[in-house]
Amino acid sequence: MPVSRRTLAVALAACAALSLSACGSGDGDGGSTDASGKVEGDITFQTWNLRANFKPYFEGLIADFEKKYPGTQVKWVDQPAEGYADKISADAAGGTLPDIVNVSPDLVAPLAKAGLALDLDKAAPQYRKEYLEGAWASHEIPGMTGTYAFPWYLNTGPLFYNKSLFDEAGLDPDQPPKTYDELFAQGLELAKKTDGKVATLANVPTIEDFGRYGVELMNKEGTAFSFNDAKGVELLTKYKELYDAKALDPQALTATPESSGKKFLTGAVAMNPGSALDLGNFKKQAPSLYKNIGITDQITSTGHVNMYVMGVMVNAQTKKKPAAVAFAHYVTDAEHQMSFAKQVAIFPSTAGSLDDPYFTKEDGTDETRVRVAAAKSLKSAANYTPVLFSEQMKTALRNEVAKALQGKESPEDALDNAVSACDRLLQQQG
Repeated sequence: MPVSRRTLAVALAACAALSLSACGSGDGDGGSTDASGKVEGDITFQTWNLRANFKPYFEGLIADFEKKYPGTQVKWVDQPAEGYADKISADAAGGTLPDIVNVSPDLVAPLAKAGLALDLDKAAPQYRKEYLEGAWASHEIPGMTGTYAFPWYLNTGPLFYNKSLFDEAGLDPDQPPKTYDELFAQGLELAKKTDGKVATLANVPTIEDFGRYGVELMNKEGTAFSFNDAKGVELLTKYKELYDAKALDPQALTATPESSGKKFLTGAVAMNPGSALDLGNFKKQAPSLYKNIGITDQITSTGHVNMYVMGVMVNAQTKKKPAAVAFAHYVTDAEHQMSFAKQVAIFPSTAGSLDDPYFTKEDGTDETRVRVAAAKSLKSAANYTPVLFSEQMKTALRNEVAKALQGKESPEDALDNAVSACDRLLQQQG
């Protein structure tokens, strides 16, 4: 993706929460989910910061669709990454939301609650089987029935580690940690052997880390958070031990994915999560690191890695539902997802696509090694970040985690406070 969106992780982290009060009432044509009828008419399709790098791809896609469905015309608009959520919120409030919108799950939730996102389980149930189960489920909203966007491109990534740092600390560079217990034990060992000069990790735990650890994040009804359970407290306690031993970088409390990446590039941190996109950066920016790069699987207690997903939503109030649904499906069908995936290091969300030789055969390069491993893990991956978990909630959790790591609160109190804050914010969403 564009440099400003190094990975989908960064893209999703940059999303701002939409205000429900700005989303209108959801009345009018939004009450109907009937998408049957002739595919015709003028529709508008909005993407998120994709024109600069992929203009020919989308222009070709649109031309092919218009040829397949004579009488249709697709107007393509592309919005910059900066302020994208605010733009959607303003369009929703003003009744100018495009017919088809590129979204992430957290952007869909308030629109669905306001009646502005079409329920595909009702309008287009015939397409559900075409997509990976976890990808389709990523645009379901707790407390509501239905699915509110077609899944589009996915990403996930391995853990990268610096073999030379492992070797210097007396750890086997060919035996990276595979479990959380091993990660914490090796992290403490590495910090001890380097007198705290080399940290193993540079990020504090986020909501997805709690999810991968096996913490139940939210109740089934979507009315309250629950990541302050015993398992959540256990994870934060382990991170506190890392922090005290300098196995967690001291600047982790204020780190961003970009700053953590720089620490890894300079050899101040031994491990960092990433994606296939990062290998090219290592090669250019840190050749010595690239020579010593180790690649291992994401660590998870659930057996499912974390998945980042983008979607294509149909405006429930569009006057051209048959055309809008047809185009949203066209963009995200197996053929077009596959062609897009070959232009950039992302992965299709369509069932069976990840069995293509492009995603299963290695050619001896690190790039294909990462691609093949990621594709295999995506078949059963989960989107751990709850769709109702807003930017304000992420901030509340981060602030409480920081207090626990600094010893200002116990892990139990910190997570209790974080859950209380997030539940209050959840009630304010409506």
